[in-house]
Amino acid sequence: MSRQAEVTRNTLETQITVAINLDGTGVSDLHSGLGFLDHMLDQIARHGMIDLKVHAKGDLHIDAHHTVEDIGITLGQAFAKALGDKKGLTRYGHSYVPLDEALSRVVLDLSGRPGLEFDCQFTRAMIGEFDVDLFHEFFQGFINHSLVTLHIDNLKGHNAHHQAETIFKAFGRALRVAITPDPRMAGMMPSTKGSL
Repeated sequence: MSRQAEVTRNTLETQITVAINLDGTGVSDLHSGLGFLDHMLDQIARHGMIDLKVHAKGDLHIDAHHTVEDIGITLGQAFAKALGDKKGLTRYGHSYVPLDEALSRVVLDLSGRPGLEFDCQFTRAMIGEFDVDLFHEFFQGFINHSLVTLHIDNLKGHNAHHQAETIFKAFGRALRVAITPDPRMAGMMPSTKGSL
């Protein structure tokens, strides 16, 4: 079964297309208009072994908020569509990722219930021209539309770039674990409720 999807979202603020292949090789084609966000999305693709295309045009003359949030929303929609009924999947994923002095932990559940716990005290408000507050908006948009429970904790770090990069790498790795088919769960729903 092909686990691929493409979603286009057009509003008065943004025009976004996201294509995803959950069984890819980590290839990315990223044009968000925000260089640092593209760098972070590339971490999801590479470390999640997910092929990811994100093309976005947004009202960046105002600020990056709408573009970042709407990319999260569209990615969440595409992820949910590609994932299918979730039968036979591992369901849970977690990862710890270091980068020099920084360390982050991401734990997630393909639960069918959106929930975000985001604990990261960035050491500065901006990374280049990117507002670090927008990382929370990205993940909130993602979980609201992918219906994933997501816990993100930056456990340590002094360099904000390193803090962010460990979060996105760990997110990619945790996704990779959760979406991997479990041969012992083949054809079964990984839930005692019978649905997710």
